[in-house]
Amino acid sequence: MIVTTRQPVSTSERAVRTPAPAKRLVKGNEALALGAVAAGAECFFGYPITPQNEVPEILSYWMPKLGRVFLQAESEVASINMVYGAAAAGHRAMTSSSSPGISLMMEGLSYIAGARLPCVIANVMRGGPGLGNIAPSQGDYFQAVKGGGHGDYRCIVLAPWNVQEMYELPALAFDLAERYRMPAFVLTDAVLGSMLEPARVPLEFPPLVRREQDWTACGRGNRAHKNVVHSLYLDPEVLSAKCEELQATYRRAACEVRFDERLIDDAQVVVVAFGISARLALSAVSALRRRGEKFGLLRPITLFPFPSERLSALAKRVRGMMVFELNSGQMVEDVRLAANGACPVEFFGKMGGVLPPPEELVEVFSKRFAR
Repeated sequence: MIVTTRQPVSTSERAVRTPAPAKRLVKGNEALALGAVAAGAECFFGYPITPQNEVPEILSYWMPKLGRVFLQAESEVASINMVYGAAAAGHRAMTSSSSPGISLMMEGLSYIAGARLPCVIANVMRGGPGLGNIAPSQGDYFQAVKGGGHGDYRCIVLAPWNVQEMYELPALAFDLAERYRMPAFVLTDAVLGSMLEPARVPLEFPPLVRREQDWTACGRGNRAHKNVVHSLYLDPEVLSAKCEELQATYRRAACEVRFDERLIDDAQVVVVAFGISARLALSAVSALRRRGEKFGLLRPITLFPFPSERLSALAKRVRGMMVFELNSGQMVEDVRLAANGACPVEFFGKMGGVLPPPEELVEVFSKRFAR
């Protein structure tokens, strides 16, 4: 059961969705690219890196075909600064990359956050640190959820767990980014990007529905307002006020929490996992249920804002929580903060692109919470 704490955004505010087509086999990266097109992305700037290369490849076909902008930049640094410029002009702008490439974008992303500009960044995570490998990882949780670049800023972070959500979440990312004037991540991984799965993903797109924003940069033309978009405030008091404004925005965005619960009602132990890890965890939870062990699953869809209130409530009535991630332990810190000592919170993780089979998870989960 997917739960939201406010009325969900079901369609893009600037592009009307076509009726849902029949399911077909779709690759995750293809769904992500087509979801961005359906969401009304007007500009894409990017640079190749495995395992997300199908995203710009597909957009290089569809964006020009639909009269929109596609540009392969000379680097990831150039890409994020092109996003900055397009977003400042009021366009729906997007980039995609994978872990090392996202790292190169961090300075520009901080500038975008400081200038209060909406945009979407897709990260198809790979193993790290360093060059690592092209296998799946969730090691970029801290980078996306806690900021990543310099200064006190946050990003909306959405985590799909199947190909259908790879298609649907770009629209939500754009809409939330514009609602709160802040960057939004679609945080996915090499498995979801590369896998084929049945999904409803149309190949027909209606015309864009454009709307003027009153905050856009307006240095040319006959527009009524003349805005300057920047993040430079040399007076400490002025910068302090701007930072407080950002923090107030992030507090308002807390109402956008979304999460998915499975087998929670009578659960004695709650497994918390996101993205591809949640699919592995659900298989393990189902197997444990067949053995008579009352496990349930909570899957955060929004990693920021995080479902802290729901986890806090669950922690007061369960024997414990088990966090499973493809990293050394990152989201587990947020789960422990939410639980606040009301129940034990255990962690199990894998790094380097290793995916444990559900059978291994069954034994680990059961052993950690054996009576």
